[in-house]
Amino acid sequence: MKTTAVIMAGGKGERFWPKSRASLPKQFLSFSGHDTETMIQLTARRLLPLVSYDDMFVVTNKDYVDLVKTQLPQIPLNNILAEPCAKNTAPCIGLAAAVISKKYDDAIMLALASDHLIKFDELYIDTMSQAIDVAKEDNNIVTIGITPTYPETGYGYINFARNQNRKQYHGVYTVNRFVEKPNAEIAKEYLNSGQYLWNSGMFVWKLSTIMQKFEELMPDTYSGILKIGQSVNTPEYEQVLEQVFANFKSESIDYGIMERSNNIYTIPGSFGWDDVGSWLALERVSKTNESGNMVQGDVITINTKDSIIVGGKKLIATVGLDDLVIVDTDDAILICAKDSTHDVKKVIENLRICNRRELL
Repeated sequence: MKTTAVIMAGGKGERFWPKSRASLPKQFLSFSGHDTETMIQLTARRLLPLVSYDDMFVVTNKDYVDLVKTQLPQIPLNNILAEPCAKNTAPCIGLAAAVISKKYDDAIMLALASDHLIKFDELYIDTMSQAIDVAKEDNNIVTIGITPTYPETGYGYINFARNQNRKQYHGVYTVNRFVEKPNAEIAKEYLNSGQYLWNSGMFVWKLSTIMQKFEELMPDTYSGILKIGQSVNTPEYEQVLEQVFANFKSESIDYGIMERSNNIYTIPGSFGWDDVGSWLALERVSKTNESGNMVQGDVITINTKDSIIVGGKKLIATVGLDDLVIVDTDDAILICAKDSTHDVKKVIENLRICNRRELL
């Protein structure tokens, strides 16, 4: 059975302002410091042992189609799918399913984010290969959980248990339930229990399985998917896509399908995953110096500790600072307490209110 991959690349990456902008969001930037490849390029290349470029599909905002073409010229133009508007991950995956079903009667689909970093590619490929094998059987859905290393409050969690009736799935566990982002105390309980994984948002299923789930659990969306699928490779495709997609309910695949389905399995991943959700991720994916600082660019630090400093064209000199994020670009500087990085999006809100669109 053919294996395909759907790379979801429509996000705006607002928590990475001022580097990430509406015209060049996070997934099209490089954040690893030592690597010139962008996040979406790393995502695609990492998949090559499992999926050819011809069978990779990128679903993105219509404004980012040219960026995808430029950064991933190996992917066929027909595999770059433009969402007319943002409708969350369920319609995104539904659109991809409609197009792929026109190409293959059935296939394995990997559904992945474009902006995650993986440290150990070979372990990642081994985990995904196992997920593919499980997804091929029956109507199984597989999600990759990440073995937690600290009590993170910014992720959803997967409660899992060993399935005594499916011992042939070594290292594969039954999903009991998905749980929302916890507070700090509950996150510590999850970590200590050993029965919870971080929800990475990586999914593996057969095309026929996910279509069946759409029909069963999201019938309105399923009806729209069928209409889009019927128009693929016809002159009416763009018009049908525009009309149908606008009427989709904005819903995540987690809420619309995963939380309401049976036959869901999880494989714990220990391949150095990071969703790079805020500037704090840089000190997890890059080396810090003896003072605990993560520094990029032309930077001098004096009596500065545990800070993230990303320089641009100008020298940045810091004296007597702790626990800050400092990011310099040509037209803006971010100075933020590390424990307030979740509020960077509020800067975007203020810029919109002030009609400072050139800075968005």
